[in-house]
Amino acid sequence: MTDIITLTDREDVREIVRQKYGEAALTVLNGQGAACCGGNAGGGASDSCCGGEAITGNLYDRTEAGQIPEAALLASLGCGNPTALAQLAEGEIVLDLGSGGGIDVLLSARRVGPSGFAYGLDMTDEMLTLAEKNKAEAGAKNVAFMKGHIESIPLPDSSVHVIISNCVINLSADKDQVLREAFRVLKPGGRFAVSDVVVEGDLPDAVRGDMESYVGCVAGALEVNDYLTRLKAAGFVDASIEPTRRYLFSDLEGTACSAENIAALPAEQKAALDGKVMGAFIRASKPDTSSCCGPSCCSGD
Repeated sequence: MTDIITLTDREDVREIVRQKYGEAALTVLNGQGAACCGGNAGGGASDSCCGGEAITGNLYDRTEAGQIPEAALLASLGCGNPTALAQLAEGEIVLDLGSGGGIDVLLSARRVGPSGFAYGLDMTDEMLTLAEKNKAEAGAKNVAFMKGHIESIPLPDSSVHVIISNCVINLSADKDQVLREAFRVLKPGGRFAVSDVVVEGDLPDAVRGDMESYVGCVAGALEVNDYLTRLKAAGFVDASIEPTRRYLFSDLEGTACSAENIAALPAEQKAALDGKVMGAFIRASKPDTSSCCGPSCCSGD
């Protein structure tokens, strides 16, 4: 049985995430099929992150899939399509937190056009290697991939118009710092527009305390109201959370999100999880202080 641990050591969480996502990137680089955040070699679509097709399948339409290298699509471990929902405009500067194989960066670069720019930030060497390969194959000129942590973004203050992310912030052990950093690098009036896994209500302790479930996207997911509170504390305004997919427990069983101790939950606890875990689009804005007419609007109150 997989050990239940206390997920408080940020370096432990970071290292296991790095290891699993590195394995996922190698799966694609070695031509073994679609990536899996559980690290399954040669996973294929049915074994991909957090429940296969029910969670990661059909997030990108045929037009989008045709605009990027196949390897970028195979490496996608997201829970949504932030580039479609963020309403990117020509000339904007975009930053993707946890950019992986680069699918959302490459799609964003096309949307913002040659006068815009798209950055991707990832901590995993293998994912960065795959992203650079995909960038070269796509012939993207207005793209740069950076190595680093989403808790310490290597960009100056007020430098990007839009921050996107796809099922990555839930993997951080210090989400408050991620949100503070996102706020810092956004320009006044900039937009936070991410896809993430969120939860309505409480999760069983067996889920919250399991590392495999953390890497599989669920154990680290914030509760909806908690997410909104943290966004406000970081300085964001106009925050909202829009469910895009609600998951059944059967979507999670037998995947990276469901270790043995989770599969052993009583039937009533499993049934209670149906619909509580969901992929969602989280929106918020950084106040535009240039048009601020008083202390209250500058503080975001």
